[in-house]
Amino acid sequence: MKLRHRSITLRAIRYFWRQWRDELTPAGKIAVWGICVTGMGTVSVLMPIYQLFFGLVMLLSIAATAGYFFRPHVLILGDFPDHGTAGRPLTAAFTLKNLRRLPAYDVGLNFLGLPEVFETELDRDMIPRLGAGESAAISVTITPKRRGRYQLPDLRAYSTFPFYLGRSGKVSKSVAPLIVVPNFEPISMLALPTGSRYQPGGIALTSHVGESPEYIGNRDYVPGEPIRRLDFRAWARTGKPVVREYQEEYYCRVALVLDTFVAPNRRAGSRGFEDLEAAVSLTAAVAEFLSGGEHIIDLFAAGPELHVFRSGRHTAHFENVLEILAGVEPCRDDPFAKLGPAVSDELLRISTAVVVLLVWNESRRQLLDRITEAGCRLRTFLIVRDSRNSMVDPTEIPECTVLDVADLARGSLELR
Repeated sequence: MKLRHRSITLRAIRYFWRQWRDELTPAGKIAVWGICVTGMGTVSVLMPIYQLFFGLVMLLSIAATAGYFFRPHVLILGDFPDHGTAGRPLTAAFTLKNLRRLPAYDVGLNFLGLPEVFETELDRDMIPRLGAGESAAISVTITPKRRGRYQLPDLRAYSTFPFYLGRSGKVSKSVAPLIVVPNFEPISMLALPTGSRYQPGGIALTSHVGESPEYIGNRDYVPGEPIRRLDFRAWARTGKPVVREYQEEYYCRVALVLDTFVAPNRRAGSRGFEDLEAAVSLTAAVAEFLSGGEHIIDLFAAGPELHVFRSGRHTAHFENVLEILAGVEPCRDDPFAKLGPAVSDELLRISTAVVVLLVWNESRRQLLDRITEAGCRLRTFLIVRDSRNSMVDPTEIPECTVLDVADLARGSLELR
């Protein structure tokens, strides 16, 4: 019985909270507070303040009644984008068509009940009058403060008629999940030691990165060679077995290794963990810089799940890297227990490794040692919240550049 009573109480609290948050405008909230304050005057008619109380009650009652009869019944045409960038406004245009015989006044469209990581300005873009059967354009703008994957609430059409005290109307439109990719400043210069390594099964590898093997000509068949390389047309023309010859594939594969460790006793701010977000942004900037060149990018990032992704030598694949970085979560345990083996398995085919660290300890030292012992070039970045008070000696970390969170926020980096 107590659990049932508690459940009813919680539902009631949620209901009134949604009414306060979504249904009342700022002016309506002031009116409700006025009713609560002037309610003290109802204990006696000798206190003139009771007149203000009944006046506010009548005002809200008239607004609620008129809002019910003039609530908009519209058709919402348009789609909201499914991708955005952290910190940048995301705007979409919609068309509202009035399906009622009555006109609708002061019509708005927006997300009500957005998560706290989004900012929006309700009632900013309104349609003063929407006649029967008429259509009008309206825009919706939200600003995501943090990267991530989100399921937004439904878009809702509403009216603040007649006194801008409340929002009436239940017509809504569902939207697709929103992927918010990290915001980053492009790198103007990156000194990166690179080289090429032969990739076993180069033809198969190129098919995965969107390229074709390079055909360089024909030659005589050598017993024992695969039959699939026989060129039957050339064989018929020359009268002897001929095989196609391809150039062996050598690529520059760059491993991007992202550290996601955050100490268990730390709490996230409104924009997440600033050092982790800076590390994700730097990783995105490095990937964007490499995507314009002749590189194959292998991304390794460990959070609650291990992310391993290989992109090809085209900027189109960079969008996939951003989508993975959008979903990377902080890891409360040392992620290098997962990252180390995954990176080690690929070292013989990796040309260069770019490692973005948040802390420095023995497990990270061991991974960097394995990378250099495998003959890979190395570039390391250590992200710190305050470089002046950092306890880490950069000379202990091979090929390391220490970057302050504030430096990354300013952008326009030249990483020599």
